[in-house]
Amino acid sequence: MTPKIMRQVWSVVEKTQTKTLLQMDDASLVKLLVKQTKNQASLEDCHEADVLCDYIQSRLPLIRDIAHERQYKLQSTFN
Repeated sequence: MTPKIMRQVWSVVEKTQTKTLLQMDDASLVKLLVKQTKNQASLEDCHEADVLCDYIQSRLPLIRDIAHERQYKLQSTFN
């Protein structure tokens, strides 16, 4: 996976609503993030799409941790 595509993945994660990141099941979340990343980055071939899917799947715990942190900061702001 190229650094450009990796940056796109994390940009998509940042732009995705916290509620979506926390409430979707793993398979649906991976599918959503892959689709959104594909829309923003041109993938060379099917192999890159598979690598992208594997990468996102392996980072789901981190993605959910980031979403929990975002939610916590948002709640702290209003309290």
